Amino acid sequence: MNNDNSNKTRKSILRNQQPIALSEMGKLPPQAVDLEEAVLGAMLLEREALSNVIDILSDKAFYKEQNGRIYAAIVSLFNRSEPVDILTVTQELKRSGELDYVGGAYYISSLTNRIASSANIEFHARIVAQKFLQRELIRISTDTIKTAYEDSTDVFGLLDETTKNIFEILDSNVRKQHDKMSTLISKAIEEIETASNQADGLSGVPSGFTALDRITGGWQKSDLLILAARPGMGKTAFVVSMAKNAAVQFKKPVAIFSLEMSSLQLVKRLISSETEIAQDKILKGNLENHEFVQLNERIKNLAVAPLYIDDTPALSIFELRAKARRLKENQKVEMIIIDYLQLMSGGPDGKGNREQEISTISRGLKSLAKELEIPIIALSQLSRQVENRPGGSKRPQLSDLRESGAIEQDADMVMFIYRPEYYGLEVDEEQQPTKGRGELIIAKNRHGALDTVKLRFLGQFAKFADLDYTEGSDVIYSHNTNTTLQQNDSFLNNEGQNVKTMESKNWNKVDDNNADIVKRNDIEDF
Repeated sequence: MNNDNSNKTRKSILRNQQPIALSEMGKLPPQAVDLEEAVLGAMLLEREALSNVIDILSDKAFYKEQNGRIYAAIVSLFNRSEPVDILTVTQELKRSGELDYVGGAYYISSLTNRIASSANIEFHARIVAQKFLQRELIRISTDTIKTAYEDSTDVFGLLDETTKNIFEILDSNVRKQHDKMSTLISKAIEEIETASNQADGLSGVPSGFTALDRITGGWQKSDLLILAARPGMGKTAFVVSMAKNAAVQFKKPVAIFSLEMSSLQLVKRLISSETEIAQDKILKGNLENHEFVQLNERIKNLAVAPLYIDDTPALSIFELRAKARRLKENQKVEMIIIDYLQLMSGGPDGKGNREQEISTISRGLKSLAKELEIPIIALSQLSRQVENRPGGSKRPQLSDLRESGAIEQDADMVMFIYRPEYYGLEVDEEQQPTKGRGELIIAKNRHGALDTVKLRFLGQFAKFADLDYTEGSDVIYSHNTNTTLQQNDSFLNNEGQNVKTMESKNWNKVDDNNADIVKRNDIEDF
């Protein structure tokens, strides 16, 4: 009787353990366990196979955890320059106490039966890596959906976190392959030929300052440039002048991320710089008739310039990366300016001190410049030790960079703005008058010599120019007495259309041919 009951129990257990039909199962995560085993088997057979996949896979990329542990043991042996085979891997797992967990020596030896050679190991490894990326995207998406349904969720914080996670996956798993020397030589020759064909001899984005461009050859692709100065020295005035020169004179698309000033304030500075009408008059709208004419004539060039402004406050490095990518793709920008670096945030987690956060930001900016192949100019503050320095000279030094030595390390070029007039010095070291003069000090330059560029500073216009520049020399407007504008008149372009000065923050869509044309009714709109 007991035997019958026992048999019935065993039959019941067996029935319950029958495999579930595939149609009754949920979705399985993307996986390729057979290829995982083939990759491990190839590495156990040939040491060279490991060199082909070590930069493609990590132990986390394996769906079967046991396979991940075996791969970690193989990498550990490889890093110690020890032989990699069945015996050494078995010994390594035994030493770490994981041999039984992975299936013992029998499972490790069976891996070599999965493959005859390592001929296709790189192809197999990439499939394994792709499956891992799919699983990670599913995980991130699931977490995002779950959090998004919660009423207490900070949607912008969630967006930042999701973007960060995706970028981390991309950076850790999608690596650029090496380039052949022949390919690099061809690219270098092509760039040299392009530069030689330039009438001005510039190979990069021009700044519009003759002496500076002569030294740098223009701002070069993939470079991170730091422009630092004490508050009030004219950092914003310099980059605004430079952005205007590049966009208006040379038609180079430029993007400005203004974290300190609003886009409207920045536009008013641009108008003052371009028209050479004093800032206070622009702000108050207190313009004479001839100044309205001057404004009308000069504003046309600025209105159609490929200059884009984003004034998002407290911008994170992850938001910047996303915006910059869209700008590069949609607007074909050739230079990005950030005003200024210390106002950025490292990310939503807020981990670490401020110095670590600044280091994260500077590294992110450098990697972004390389990725987009455009120069990125970031403004930075200097510490107060400049003003506490004994002696008459207050020239900034690399050690004055605020909060992090990583800024100096990551930057391809570090520049300082220095105006002796700011400190009440009437003459400089060469006994030259300092009024209306400024210096751009190149303190670090990976591509060339260190130098100091003399510039003219026009404070009333918030503008820098070449030293030999004379006020009003580039202002062209009609003196026809019949051509007068009143304060409520529209500023029209040649086609009779009302124009706007800047695009601001519309990076999600591709502009059409008329994207820079909108209605502006009077000067107060500026």
